[in-house]
Amino acid sequence: MTQSTRSLRQRLFVLILLPLVIMAVLLGYWRYSVAQDTADKLFDRSLLAAALAISRDVAVSDGDALLPSTRSLIREAAVEEVFYHVSGPGGAYVTGYAYPPVPAGHWLFEPNKPQYFEGVYKGELVRVIRMTEHTSTEYLSGDTTVTVWQLGSARVDFARQLAWRAVALIVGLLTTLAVVVSFAVQTGLRPLLDLQDAIASRSPDDLSTIKRPIPVEAQGIVATLNRLFEQVVTSLHSHQAFISDAAHQLRNPAAAVLSMAEAVRDANTDHERELRVKELISAAYASSRVADQLLSLDRLRQGSWRSAHELLNLNALSKHVCADLAPTVLSAEVGFALLQHDAPLAVLADRFFVSEVIKNLVDNALVHGGGSLREISVKTWLDGDHACVTVVDDGAGLRPEDQEKAFSRFGQLEPSSGSGLGLAIAHSVADAHGGALRVDAVAQGASITLALPLNLHGPQAH
Repeated sequence: MTQSTRSLRQRLFVLILLPLVIMAVLLGYWRYSVAQDTADKLFDRSLLAAALAISRDVAVSDGDALLPSTRSLIREAAVEEVFYHVSGPGGAYVTGYAYPPVPAGHWLFEPNKPQYFEGVYKGELVRVIRMTEHTSTEYLSGDTTVTVWQLGSARVDFARQLAWRAVALIVGLLTTLAVVVSFAVQTGLRPLLDLQDAIASRSPDDLSTIKRPIPVEAQGIVATLNRLFEQVVTSLHSHQAFISDAAHQLRNPAAAVLSMAEAVRDANTDHERELRVKELISAAYASSRVADQLLSLDRLRQGSWRSAHELLNLNALSKHVCADLAPTVLSAEVGFALLQHDAPLAVLADRFFVSEVIKNLVDNALVHGGGSLREISVKTWLDGDHACVTVVDDGAGLRPEDQEKAFSRFGQLEPSSGSGLGLAIAHSVADAHGGALRVDAVAQGASITLALPLNLHGPQAH
């Protein structure tokens, strides 16, 4: 079982039990307060009952002593020993313990009304009830004061007993709840653990969607995982197709280079050797061009180049690319022209890939222009909020309805020496920059336009 699974279980366990523990602590504190209040009331009532019984016996016995039945009743009713003191008119001692406790500080006694207070008796805190009544006997007539007290520790012990019983009950309930919650959490997480085991048991080649029954709460996770599986499968298929196509495309240039090299080796004359060397250089250039285009496609697929966007002037970039391409185009005895917009065209783009698009468009015109190709022109212009580069040639031509096939990877309208990757790369670059690549309708030849969003709000490029 993984650490994340244990953490989830512990998190659920704590989230469920923590509020219950807090409530149990509050309930225990409340129960102790109630127990203490209950103990105070019970003991105060027992003190009052003892005081009334003692007062009655003093009146009945003419202040002589308590009846045996009263003594027995007080001993049985009280949890702890009860002390008493009775004084007659004028404070004369009648019966009981000689020195009753006195209240701390000033205390105002009211006659004919029982009063409770805290006092000290022989160094210990006691609870005291004092009541004064008018009594007339054969020997005495006047106010009789009955004082009854009991140690405070008895109350505390009794309240603790009540509280501990409540605490024991609460702890028992919490323990039972903890066991029940632990079992419920484990049972509730069982489908997720089963799902984990099912995924773990799959082979690395099994990326099919998960179809097993799962709880509603986990359906979003599984749906996301299934989408990820589909994306991985699509990416793998695309990657495999790319590798297969790349191997196929590289095989022909490699074979051509090998054949030309053998022809150079077997040439009989210097003139023939010179011709074969030119063919070898041409084949090597074609092989290198295919390899570069395949690397560009792979870099486009990875998407890491997006962080290299910079502010470019499309006029200046086109001029630089055309300067590099001019020797190649002119050596093919084809006219080459550059027509630029009269103001800077600022775009936020990747310098390498935009340059590659312009090179691919010119190269496409050279390769597919055919025998009628006489001139290639590159034009930069403004189309609303887009900066455009259009490459026009007067060759064999390309119609807008053939655009989809021409822009597909390794797609060619007619067999040629090209790789079929140039326009596919240009189309991918345009999409990645939020622009577009389109085939324009022209009367003769071909016209292909790259349109990129103009940088309207940023600084102008130069």
